[in-house]
Amino acid sequence: MPRYMLLCSRPRLRSHDAGRNPDSRRQVRAWRTNLNAPGEKLCDGTARFLRKSSGKIAVSDGPFVETKEMVAGYFMIEANDYDHAVELTRDCPHLEFGPIEIRQVDQV
Repeated sequence: MPRYMLLCSRPRLRSHDAGRNPDSRRQVRAWRTNLNAPGEKLCDGTARFLRKSSGKIAVSDGPFVETKEMVAGYFMIEANDYDHAVELTRDCPHLEFGPIEIRQVDQV
């Protein structure tokens, strides 16, 4: 069965932080357990970006200030197709705090 990654984003600046709200965490954990969807919340405000230019690797801290949204976490699910993945994701509690991008994992 195809696998899909759910990339959970959230606004870069916000007045509340669902990631630190115990009730929100419990709801997301229950949803993940019910769907048997492994995943993790990513640490807020930390990242490293690597770029190769002219044969050299440049490393910069992130996320960048210009970013309006940032990836907050991810889940992995199995679904028959994109429509099925959307149906499985419709009731994810994270949608209260930000969008979810669904991407099929290449099975190469």
